[in-house]
Amino acid sequence: MSTHRKRLNDIINTGFGPNSSVEGARLTNKDGSTNLKKTGLPFWERVSVYHSLLRMKTRRFLFFILLIYTSVNIFFAIVYYLIGVQNLVGADDIHTPVHEFMQAFFFSSQTLTTVGYGHIAPSGIATNIAASIEALVGILIFALVTGLIYGRFARPRAYIIFSPNVLVSPYKDSRALMFRIATYKNNHLTDVEALTTVALHVTENGKTSTRFYPLHLEFSKVNSLALSWTLVHPLDENSPMHDFTKKDFEDSKIEMIVAIKAFDDHFSNIVQQRTSYTYQELIYGARFLPMFHKASSGTHTILEVDKINLYETAALPDLSSEIAESETLTANA
Repeated sequence: MSTHRKRLNDIINTGFGPNSSVEGARLTNKDGSTNLKKTGLPFWERVSVYHSLLRMKTRRFLFFILLIYTSVNIFFAIVYYLIGVQNLVGADDIHTPVHEFMQAFFFSSQTLTTVGYGHIAPSGIATNIAASIEALVGILIFALVTGLIYGRFARPRAYIIFSPNVLVSPYKDSRALMFRIATYKNNHLTDVEALTTVALHVTENGKTSTRFYPLHLEFSKVNSLALSWTLVHPLDENSPMHDFTKKDFEDSKIEMIVAIKAFDDHFSNIVQQRTSYTYQELIYGARFLPMFHKASSGTHTILEVDKINLYETAALPDLSSEIAESETLTANA
């Protein structure tokens, strides 16, 4: 058993969660959401519609609104059709099923949106009751949609982009884990703080378990995130991955979970963003290249956000002497 395998047993679990080997794939998705599905309760009790609509992708949200709008119109068009299109005063005098249904559908659309062009009007008790109910439904739906659109537009977001890869790079005659972040909108983040946790899969006596450890960063907080920020975890003697080779990273199936918290002076609120890196996204023996430079005019700095993952290969220091020294100290202890 190698030295770092023994040392893992001596590090106290962080309380992130109990030791487990039952999780599927990564624990945290790249977008920061947790990679799990909850069961044991009915679907409508497990899902918050409000949170789902706020977090939904824009295209899906617009499609959802269109689907609701169309579905409600079709429902009331069927109601008007069953009552009788002859009760819609001003409808075209063409009595085919398709044309009558289309007349009912467009009257429903005008009633739901309270446009009321005046071309068609309801006649009779049943038709007027249906139109009154639809007008109320329309007011409620558009009030909810307006609130959702405002909530999605005004919801505080960090707008942080992470480098797709985490690197094992040369660092002060040793090595370090490095990844890079930057803001990609014209927002300004201050008091930016980073918290990192690593999950290691350890096999002992034929049984695999997952251990969680907090990772010390060279700098865990910066006053302002105006440019890019390369976060560095030194792989020194205080790191649970001190003498890991490339194969050790793969065998341990590491996952580094990252949480960024900052204050956005435009929102006047605290914003957060999360992501994770797995061993498949780790580049062993590389270093980041600069992603900003001075403008040709010399009046400002240019930050090239598309170069956030720009790196080159780099030679790492030989670990054999460090491993031999650690094994000697462990044997003497």
